[in-house]
Amino acid sequence: MKTGPQRYPGASTAYWYGSKYPGSAMESNVIVWHTTEGTSLPDYGGGAQAPNFTAKPDFVAKRLIWYQHFDFDVSARALVNAAGGVETNTLNVCQVEIVGTCDPATHKKWGSTPHLYTPELPDWAIRDLAAFAKWAHDNHGVPLTSAVTFKAYPGSYGTDNGVRMNASKWNGFTGHCGHQHVPENLHGDPGLLPMAAILDRAKGTTTSTAPKEEDGMPTAKEIAEAVLTYQIDDPRTEGTAYKPLKSVLWWAGADAAQANARVKELEGHVAHLTALVERLLAANTQG
Repeated sequence: MKTGPQRYPGASTAYWYGSKYPGSAMESNVIVWHTTEGTSLPDYGGGAQAPNFTAKPDFVAKRLIWYQHFDFDVSARALVNAAGGVETNTLNVCQVEIVGTCDPATHKKWGSTPHLYTPELPDWAIRDLAAFAKWAHDNHGVPLTSAVTFKAYPGSYGTDNGVRMNASKWNGFTGHCGHQHVPENLHGDPGLLPMAAILDRAKGTTTSTAPKEEDGMPTAKEIAEAVLTYQIDDPRTEGTAYKPLKSVLWWAGADAAQANARVKELEGHVAHLTALVERLLAANTQG
């Protein structure tokens, strides 16, 4: 059990839950893909609902940043596992959450806020997801196949979505599938994930089809927008509270303006007291 490298090269272990939730060792031959339905790295209930990996987009650098929460060949905790049925988390499954959404309503609501929408993934996201799939194949033998249909959300939700596996198929499945395919679960993520394009890229049978920018770099406006909307931990709050950088900067500016006004007020008081002291000293000297 647990043969081959257990850490994905370059993945951060800043949010490691393997010590808190040791899990079960296994030889993973399935990748289950999820979407977080958010724009920042989830806390996963302190790890109680965490996958093995989270892939978070960096829109400025146009790449995915990887976080690893458990060893590749250790059971994660992002699937429902009902009593008395099939095994889910512990059935040779490695789980990956993509920070983004599969829901067209959420995609519309987020509007111009930079985010990943699985039916319309940019080429660089497909490239980096394919790199992970290739690594899992080369080092753990996970087949670069997906004998299931990825269905668009919300039609992918529920037990009767038409693509969810029965117990027999799930027990014999290998390769790549989504949360929408796992028995005993209701979730419909990752929706219409372009699995065929990801696997073709992992096999090296396709190249980038995305239109190239004139100089291969984002515009100044795109960079500025991505930086200002980047989610950071708000230093004004206790615990973890991710907010857009522009919001944190606004509050920082407001706090600085209030502090500056207070300093000026205190300077006025000091000047007044200094004048009083000088008059008192002058009066004492004359007396």
